[in-house]
This record gives sequence, structure tokens and C-alpha cells, in this order.
Amino acid sequence: MGNPKFAHVVLQTSRLEEMRDWYCSILKGHVVYEGHGLSFVTYDEEHHRIAFLQPPFPLEDKSPAAAGMHHTAYTFEHLDQLLDRYTDLKVQGVDPLVTIQHGVTTSIYYRDPDGNFVEMQIDNFPEVEDATEYMMGPEFEADPVGCSFDPEKMIEARKSGADVSELINRKWAAATSPELPNPLEVLAKG
Repeated sequence: MGNPKFAHVVLQTSRLEEMRDWYCSILKGHVVYEGHGLSFVTYDEEHHRIAFLQPPFPLEDKSPAAAGMHHTAYTFEHLDQLLDRYTDLKVQGVDPLVTIQHGVTTSIYYRDPDGNFVEMQIDNFPEVEDATEYMMGPEFEADPVGCSFDPEKMIEARKSGADVSELINRKWAAATSPELPNPLEVLAKG
């Protein structure tokens, strides 16, 4: 018996065009089909990874205090790819809500036009077993969220020759960006 593979997510919205454009920008995706209050977008080999459904009546805005899915996450293979996407989005006027050095991942969080969170990340461990071991260890137990980091400082460190392994840990993030707010508080407030 096999395990299922994630296929797609559908977001209900009153802002179909704005949401479609935002996700196409952040994911470098394209529309596969659009019509009848629906839009299907992909950015990889799947026929669609994200879709938008706009009912024929206005929807209420999402409350940050409502129960439901917190965020979707997208993984890059290398830190430089994540930082390049951050730079591309910044040029387009899409700024992150918060950055987090989770220890297990290096993550940049954004909010879409409807208030949903989107995490862009890299895995900090090459093997799943190593990541799991870290998550079962004392640093993660003491703080499973992590601390914020300044992506501009990370970009500068890479340009200055810093190795990725020097930058994808909590020690570097805490030492270079101690003035940044607690990321959990930022995410909780939305």
C-alpha cells in the first residue's frame, strides 16, 4: 500500500485576480486555466499546485484569530535560491512578514492578499534523519520556533564568501540580528 503525495491546495477568495498574480509572482508560476470563478496555477511538473475559487458572493476577511491552516511551505534546494527569490520579490514590492531560523529550516514568511501565510525555506540538514535528530535534541526542545534573521545581512555574508553552513544556524542569526522581534509574536499577530 502506497502513501499519497501532496497534489494541490485550493484557496477560496474574493480577490481572485490579486491572489493569482501574487502566487504567480512568489512561485514564478503560470496560469494553466482560468474561468468560471476558478484559476489553476502551477510552477512545476504538476498540472496545478494551487487553485483559486471565487464564489459569486463576497467573502468575509479571514481573522488572524480563526482556527484553520496556518501556512503552506515551499522548499528550495540551496540557500542562494531562497535569497535570490527574496531579492526578486523585494524588487516587486513583496516584503516578508518575518524571517525565522528554525534550526531545522531557514525560512522567510510572507502574507498573501487574503492574509494566508506562505513560507519559503531551505532544509538545513541534507538528510531527513539528521533533521529529525535535531528536532529531538535539546536546542529544538528549548525553543521549537527559533529566532529571526536579517536576509540582507545573510546576502552580504554570502557575497563576502561565507559558507552556507556558517549561516544556516541559530547562532549566526542570534549574533547578527539580536534586535529583531520574536518571530512567534509576529506570526501570532499576523
